[in-house]
Amino acid sequence: MIPLLLLLLMPQVLFSTTQVAVIQPQDPALHIGSSLTATCTLSPESGLHASELYWTLNGKRVSSGSYGLVSPMALSVTLHRLNGSRQQSGDNLVCHGDDGRVLAGSCLYVGMPPEKPLNLSCWSRNTKDLRCQWKPGGVGETFIRTQYLLKYKLRWYGREKACADPLDEQRYACLVPRDLALFTPYELWVEASNPLGSSTSDLLTLDILDVVTTDPPDDVLVSRVGALDDQLTVRWSSPPALKDFLFQAKYQIRYRLEDSSEWKVVDDVGNQTSCRLAGLRPGTVYFVQVRCNPVGIYGSRKPGIWSGWSHPSAASTPTSEWLQGGCEPKSSEHNATLRRELKQFFGWIRKHATGCSGMSIKLYDQWRVWLQKSHRTRNQIRQDDNS
Repeated sequence: MIPLLLLLLMPQVLFSTTQVAVIQPQDPALHIGSSLTATCTLSPESGLHASELYWTLNGKRVSSGSYGLVSPMALSVTLHRLNGSRQQSGDNLVCHGDDGRVLAGSCLYVGMPPEKPLNLSCWSRNTKDLRCQWKPGGVGETFIRTQYLLKYKLRWYGREKACADPLDEQRYACLVPRDLALFTPYELWVEASNPLGSSTSDLLTLDILDVVTTDPPDDVLVSRVGALDDQLTVRWSSPPALKDFLFQAKYQIRYRLEDSSEWKVVDDVGNQTSCRLAGLRPGTVYFVQVRCNPVGIYGSRKPGIWSGWSHPSAASTPTSEWLQGGCEPKSSEHNATLRRELKQFFGWIRKHATGCSGMSIKLYDQWRVWLQKSHRTRNQIRQDDNS
């Protein structure tokens, strides 16, 4: 019973798989500027003549002047100086019957082989993963689908692996999410390939501990310094994700006026977790951000990688009401002298203490020395005038 059933079904199967026509070559890959001659060959059962056929490329009819009647069952078309494919999936070359019916089709992949990928670089967020990015070689556009594959392995042992997770949906980036070796160098490279060829980047060798970055401080606090109208204090905590690692963090601060888009960067913060900003504008709102660089994790001699900037924190400097003479009655000679000396002091601070400055007693003593010299000079001038 079963063989008989197969014999009854076979003619129908053969009929359903019979093609009306075929195009040769099928789905070719071609360099930009090249020419192509394709042939549409009819099946004997089609009942059509080749002179009845026509061609389209991406839905647009191809001029009959480029046709060639090869035989009653075959019609060719010749395309010259092909441009890069309009779509990554290839250009559609289609053979039609005289009634517009699609008889056969082929995809043309017209483009360029990939050039050597460049600028491969990697970093690790808190030693938990490895994130890499690169740039395509040349102009980057190959006009046909090109695969970029990041490969890596341990330098002295271990098998080759491929990175399969894209990084933030970026085309030229990838994420190795887990199972990293912290004390053995890695070798990494990028392979680019498409139907026209392939290329490989230079080999990158790195140790995970040399490329660690971390999260920015998330508890940045900005506050006033008493009544000082040109200063703000910034405080933050070291990155908790690296609390179990031996490292020497360093920090950077940047700040800007509320109505400005320009940031001023303070580079000399070092590894302290607080900073005094001086030389600011009185009665003004400032936005402040901090970022971290974990230097020398477990003794690494490579410079660390800066984190992103923290979320902006804001505070305003006090208004200089005492400079406007509104604090004390004008009749008090002592208070007038105090206001005058305070004005001199803050003017001296603005001149000598800018950026991140520790307002220490030593600075105050320096001002007092300068003020005494100034008083002695004025008294000497008055004595000279009286004489």
